[in-house]
Amino acid sequence: MKEFLAFVKIEFFHIFRDKRTMLILLGMPIAQILLFGFAITTEVKDARVLVLGYTGDPVEQRLVERLEQNAYFSVVGFLHTDREAHEAFRKNEADLVVAFPPGFAAEATGAEVPAVQLLVDGTDPNTAHLMKNYAQAVINSALSGQLPSAQTSAASLAAPPVSIHTHMLFNPQMKSAYNFVPGVMGLILMLICTMMTSVSIVREKETGTMEVLLASPIRPIFIILAKAVPYFLLSCVNLATILLLSVYVLEVPIAGSLLLLSFVSMLLILVALSLGLLVSTLVDTQVAAMLISGMTLMMPVMLLSGLIFPVESMPVPLQWLSNIIPAKWYILAVKKIMIEGVGLRFVWQEILILSGMAALLMMVSLKHFRERLQ
Repeated sequence: MKEFLAFVKIEFFHIFRDKRTMLILLGMPIAQILLFGFAITTEVKDARVLVLGYTGDPVEQRLVERLEQNAYFSVVGFLHTDREAHEAFRKNEADLVVAFPPGFAAEATGAEVPAVQLLVDGTDPNTAHLMKNYAQAVINSALSGQLPSAQTSAASLAAPPVSIHTHMLFNPQMKSAYNFVPGVMGLILMLICTMMTSVSIVREKETGTMEVLLASPIRPIFIILAKAVPYFLLSCVNLATILLLSVYVLEVPIAGSLLLLSFVSMLLILVALSLGLLVSTLVDTQVAAMLISGMTLMMPVMLLSGLIFPVESMPVPLQWLSNIIPAKWYILAVKKIMIEGVGLRFVWQEILILSGMAALLMMVSLKHFRERLQ
């Protein structure tokens, strides 16, 4: 045991002595969580709105004021022709155009239901869909008070009135950080742990010092584990840093058990360390280890884990493929614990899968490493 602890201490010295390793290990997670947390967003704020066909009627004025007062929109100007609207989109001067048809004021005060046309830039379909929904909600709210009572009575005879109240569970403010923070946590822990473990072991092989270590009295398996232990402990420090930034900077609360969240995160760290050990047995250079553990893992984790795109919306073969991505199960568990505040009863399946992945990868990695030694 003393020899094992001595090797762990030596590995710590190697890590702290290398400033680049420290920067990647401790600096990159902070930069990534802040960058992803603030840069990646599905929210619409201060969308530029142009108004077409505005005549100054009180109904139109009320509607424009509602749009201007809303945090999602900012009325930046008025147009007179359809050609000006299309030119504004081509010049990137507008995100949304609200067009009042001729006779809109008469329709709003008469028996007919008024119609408003929305022109939205569809080059970004998701943002366009959000802007359309937001604008429709604001317009319907503004116009509901303008309809005369006679029209309301006639409508109520045709169909009974239905009152719809929507309540957003777990994320009432609809902050995109609630969705991306768990995914970024999985991405950081997977990439950093895998990359650092694989590179540290391959570095010994590349410089020829691995043979010296293996010639020591301690068993080879404990030498490999001793090199992984420091990265596990430093990854736990990363986890604490990420959680602090998530809560106090990105304002994403931890609704569930912090102990359960830490346990699930440590399981993912074990999976990543085992994967890094497996990568180290497959390559002999640090460059190859970086490419495999960094570049090769980044795209599957980002695209197939649910970090950016919902897995349920993917083709069935990709949904099957996503099941072998450890980060997918971690993100599912973290969202349930961190956002929904559930307990062990609701995340046991994800914990079981991550535990199985960690055990399988560790056994395959150690077995393959012994074969390489022989």
